[in-house]
Amino acid sequence: VAPAAQGRGLGAELGRALEAEARRRGVKELRTVASWRQHSVLRDLDHAGWTLDRAQVFDCALGDATLGGPREAPVDARRLSPGDANDYSVPQAGRDDVLARDIADVGVLRQDDLEGIARIDRRLTGNDRSAYLSHALAEALTDSAVRVSLAARADGGLAGFLMARVDLGDYGRTDPVAVLDTIGVDPLRAGQGYGRALLSQLFVNLQALGVERIETVVAPGEFGLLRFIHLAGLRPAERLSFVKRL
Repeated sequence: VAPAAQGRGLGAELGRALEAEARRRGVKELRTVASWRQHSVLRDLDHAGWTLDRAQVFDCALGDATLGGPREAPVDARRLSPGDANDYSVPQAGRDDVLARDIADVGVLRQDDLEGIARIDRRLTGNDRSAYLSHALAEALTDSAVRVSLAARADGGLAGFLMARVDLGDYGRTDPVAVLDTIGVDPLRAGQGYGRALLSQLFVNLQALGVERIETVVAPGEFGLLRFIHLAGLRPAERLSFVKRL
């Protein structure tokens, strides 16, 4: 709300209109994140009935990341075991010391990758979420001002994918930041470094675009993902996740 118009209830009115439209579309809950230092934002969320979510926000400055820069360690595949299906960070066996992104064929995510994304997601979740993934892919390819989503390919198929976007500013934040929405690796290719390669290439691309930070939100209990992003250099952020159930 413009500073000159604050104090008139316009923010609350906008919130009610958003909730009404969300209910009309069948939306069950709204989510947002905000800095714990933005006291006025937190007060507004509290008054509007938002509650603290169990999901946790992680972020890092790309210059401090352990991937995509001079701090990235080469992969020594000879010392690796096959790993497990939840460990995305183990590089591919059978290679000498190389960087993770040198291992995989990583390129821009495309619309015709939807079938491969849905296949990987079914193997990871046991559910068919094709409709949701179709919407998420369309959003990643068309709604983002900068296309930064990536795919890792192997043997003519999709080995892993990453959906991300660049936000030019949001609630309580004015600096551009990259947001990692989704990352998935085919369980049949677990332990071969595709997740690490995807994130490494993303960090390189973002730095070339002048983006200085990356952020993601991790649901509770995602211990494999937590380990993966921790190894990449992300740490708990000063931003909190909020939810409002409709």
